[in-house]
Amino acid sequence: MSALSTHSDKEEKLITVKTDGAARGNPGPAGVGVVIYDSRGEVIDEAGQYIGEATNNVAEYSGLLLGLKRLAAHRDKSIVVKLDSELLVKQLNGEYKVKNAALRPMFLAARAMLNQHKDIQVRHIPRTENGDADKLANEAIDKYFAGETQIQKVVETPDQESLF
Repeated sequence: MSALSTHSDKEEKLITVKTDGAARGNPGPAGVGVVIYDSRGEVIDEAGQYIGEATNNVAEYSGLLLGLKRLAAHRDKSIVVKLDSELLVKQLNGEYKVKNAALRPMFLAARAMLNQHKDIQVRHIPRTENGDADKLANEAIDKYFAGETQIQKVVETPDQESLF
């Protein structure tokens, strides 16, 4: 019986976060979306932000960084981060090097934030499984052009002009 309760305790502590970045053009107007789910698949947090002009990869990293910021209260839980950007997943998991100098500060910030968690994994998912985060990213762009929101930088870096 105790093995069952331990298993369900671990399941209760599982958090899934899906992040996405969208750029209309490369570079172009960009937004990010984050959805955080509890172990039952219920949404416990979500956010979308317009980040200004950015490339697709900068938007993807910005979405990841926003998601990791919003996970700060969940450091005691097992976390699975799901992204539809194969490039980011392979860079974060050490399979690819970060060759683009403009992405390096964002990669380093993401690695530092990931390292603050004891039990965290980064996994690739197909775009079709990331619809909630994608919707928030695109809604953020639409809201900006409708005059409903302003640019919100996700991460401040000394080299920010080259990132956004």
